[in-house]
Amino acid sequence: MRIISGKYGRRRFRVPASFVARPTTDFAKENLFNVLENLVAWEDMDALDLFAGTGSISFELLSRGCRSVTAVESHGAHATFISNVAQALKTEHFSLIKGDVFRYLHSARRLSFDFIFADPPYALKELPELPQCVMRSGLLRPEGMFVLEHPKTCDFSTHPCFLQKRVYGAVNFSVFCCDEASR
Repeated sequence: MRIISGKYGRRRFRVPASFVARPTTDFAKENLFNVLENLVAWEDMDALDLFAGTGSISFELLSRGCRSVTAVESHGAHATFISNVAQALKTEHFSLIKGDVFRYLHSARRLSFDFIFADPPYALKELPELPQCVMRSGLLRPEGMFVLEHPKTCDFSTHPCFLQKRVYGAVNFSVFCCDEASR
């Protein structure tokens, strides 16, 4: 796993071969962040990384200056790896929730975020409902942005908060942005 840019840019961490996660490729991650650089200002943002996997997106967000990043990951070995990377980076602006994403979406009502990223397993049966789950959770602040990584078989273009879709090889990202009135 490589952090591409920012404070921790060019740092590499060896992901154990036993991992079952499908991490976002460096090519896709770099291109996505190039697009996002023109849409958001990372400083003073609070971010949430759902289905964090290796934590690659979480650490990229921290490296680029997010005020705080929260990662949610249910797999024990993955959560341990993420925790170890956070300790190696000596960051105080990161928190890890080891648990189910959908349970977190329903229970974390007191929190809110400017940016939410989700990279669920492509075979997740609830994947088509995930944008609406995030929007209804109240976790995304007004004018906040939600980015969902998904397979090409999913089309979210009719969702009322859909902004754009980006494709990088086999990786698809749908971007959602909404105000309070569209929730």
